[in-house]
Amino acid sequence: MNTTAHRHKKSLGQHFLHDANILNKIVAAIAPQAEDLMVEIGPGLGALTRPLLERLKHLHVVEFDRDLVPRLRAEFPPERLTVHERDALKFDFATLLPSPASGGYRRVGDSSGAGGEGQLRVVGNLPYNISSPLLFHLADYADRIKDMHFMLQKEVVDRMAAAPDSADYGRLSVMLQARFRVAKLFNVPPGAFNPPPKVDSAVVRLAPLPAEAVAYRDARAFAEVVARAFGQRRKTLRNTLKGLVDATEMEAIGIDPGRRGETLSVAEFARLSEKAGQRPADEDR
Repeated sequence: MNTTAHRHKKSLGQHFLHDANILNKIVAAIAPQAEDLMVEIGPGLGALTRPLLERLKHLHVVEFDRDLVPRLRAEFPPERLTVHERDALKFDFATLLPSPASGGYRRVGDSSGAGGEGQLRVVGNLPYNISSPLLFHLADYADRIKDMHFMLQKEVVDRMAAAPDSADYGRLSVMLQARFRVAKLFNVPPGAFNPPPKVDSAVVRLAPLPAEAVAYRDARAFAEVVARAFGQRRKTLRNTLKGLVDATEMEAIGIDPGRRGETLSVAEFARLSEKAGQRPADEDR
């Protein structure tokens, strides 16, 4: 496919990967197997799609650019490639998995249904402008995902993998590490893309934690505690969590209310969320 025939769209954050060595490294990291159920987000001009299809019997792709969709469908036969012309932020990844009637997909937090865990493999060169909300969207399907491999802005990957009490550690770090093992694999220079972005990129692997290892029990309470703790980074937990978890409750579980959110581990956030989740639903927050 001729990459010069398509003008990239800044509004969609398009930067098309063309470096063969980087593509080989990504495919090697993914290690696709013929029978894998895999979906690629943002296939663009098919640079990663082609080597994936050399190993896979079939591949799903989610592409938002209506100018690229007919090109993909023209190059790849439907029995090899299914193109979903959708916004990945709104795409229901459950549609790629077996139906509940066949013992397949169930949403996070739903105890009904059986089987099918870890079926879906997700890959892609994610647009920088939607990477964080897309990662949160995909986290909703964590119990159905085997692994995810993404190319992202290096700064975002550093935040995803950051340790507590570091400059990069924040809400994204905690929310993802509570559900996934996050591993930064390697950096990618701007010259590997056309057009080159103004920032470095990196490839990251996310592997869902087993259900028993997920840090929290109440997803809503955990998300609220984390959001509040990082909403005003310079303030202490005593202030940011006021009305949600009081200082006495923090001390009772071994957490100093004078600490800031950026110093807490994922496990400590989970302990705080358990306290928050115990409050009556109608209590003023």
